[in-house]
Amino acid sequence: MNIDEIENIELKFLDLDDYQELKTAMISAYTNMPGSYWKEEHIKSLIDKFPEGQVVIKINGQLAGVALSIVVDYDAFDDNHTYEQITGKYTFDTHDNEGDVLYGIEVFIKPSFRGLRLGRRLYDYRKELCEKLNLKSIVFGGRMPNYHEYASELSPKEYIDKVRRKEIQDPVLNFQISNDFHPAKVMKGYLDGDKASQDFAILMEWDNIYYQKPSKKAATKKTVIRLGLIQWQMRPYKDLDELLEQAEYFIDAVSGYRSDFALFPEFFNAPLMAVNNHMSTPDAIRELAKHTQAIAQKFSEFSISYNINIITGSMPEIIDGRLYNVGYLCRRDGSMERYEKLHVTPDEAKVWGMQGGTQLKAFDTDCGKIGVLVCYDSEFPELSRLLADEGMDILFVPFLTDTQNGYSRVRNCAQARAIENECYVAIAGSVGNLPNVQNMDIQFAQSMVFTPCDFSFPTNGIKAEATPNTEMILIADIDISLLRELNQFGAVRNLRDRRTDLFELRKK
Repeated sequence: MNIDEIENIELKFLDLDDYQELKTAMISAYTNMPGSYWKEEHIKSLIDKFPEGQVVIKINGQLAGVALSIVVDYDAFDDNHTYEQITGKYTFDTHDNEGDVLYGIEVFIKPSFRGLRLGRRLYDYRKELCEKLNLKSIVFGGRMPNYHEYASELSPKEYIDKVRRKEIQDPVLNFQISNDFHPAKVMKGYLDGDKASQDFAILMEWDNIYYQKPSKKAATKKTVIRLGLIQWQMRPYKDLDELLEQAEYFIDAVSGYRSDFALFPEFFNAPLMAVNNHMSTPDAIRELAKHTQAIAQKFSEFSISYNINIITGSMPEIIDGRLYNVGYLCRRDGSMERYEKLHVTPDEAKVWGMQGGTQLKAFDTDCGKIGVLVCYDSEFPELSRLLADEGMDILFVPFLTDTQNGYSRVRNCAQARAIENECYVAIAGSVGNLPNVQNMDIQFAQSMVFTPCDFSFPTNGIKAEATPNTEMILIADIDISLLRELNQFGAVRNLRDRRTDLFELRKK
């Protein structure tokens, strides 16, 4: 049929009244497999058990294509199953409304309607159904109808590789790959009588990036997350209580806007060193370290009372006599995690005698996995890539920079981390001047939220930005589901396209 002859295209649920037309279409579609058509009782069983899974395309009222499917508990089968096993000897008793995988039983287009890209509509319907039912994936055994022409010289794996490289044309496999299905396994003896495929089949999979494992907890997993970045003004404070009062003010503000996270800058508590300005610089920062546990404990209390996850920026801490730059993730459920600055700057090492930490990990939160890299750490791409490998969705970078040069290094590197790791990156710094504190005279900052650069994101990769060098809060919403789409369907896919055959990155 030519396109100009089409008056109406309709996608509808299969009805038993369609059976005779379906039988005729199957006979014409499988001329090389005589007798390969479903009997009426089979179709009735499918419709009775799972009506949503059985659809047809009709053109000008004529049946042009069909897709049949069931839902199965995939763990009940292994990857070497046969078509007979997955269908329960063609009874479809294997259909399970509580299953986790949509299994494709049949899909074909009648020969007279081929070339109109109707198959894509059937596959798109299956994907939408899979997402609607919150199933992990779509799976089916795909035929290799041209394999018999190459079986004497190529193994099934070699054949698949050549099809992928477009060196061999296989209409079925080419079509499935172009619709985002990937080969998972070669199966022998899958479908009796498939001589064209030499009795081989390819287990094809499509992963539902929106799948959420059912939970018995009384909570929902959020996909749209609200970030609250605190661009902190350095100013004198008479004591710890006054500093905490200012911190609580900002936490109250971002919480009032229902933010899920509050991010403080690196060394936001530095004003408390002013009282020790008579000491040497190394001694003054060690005195500051005495406040760290009290501040972390108070922030944990704030996270509970204001129902917000808090990244405390960073503070000096002494462990076994050594000085480190550390911070805390204070979850709103009351739990806490500690992170460390791994790369100290030459100035931090020379002036304060600060040591680099050793701990790097992604943290689980009620809003997905996050990572925290303190200032200079963001300029080492290996760290964020390791966090991405652990499933990080949001990278938080508390920083402190005195000049625009230093700020530009953090800003540009943070934006690169968002692109290369397919994640969101939030940076927050301090602004203003701090008299009477050695080595902390001036600060420059512009807090920002960066995104990958693709169609679902801002074209310049900037979701939100604060006014430079002005005390303020920056609030921005980010959508985690867009990262899943990017990973699977992005114009470029930095994580998936890595040449792991040439290099690898791992922790020691």
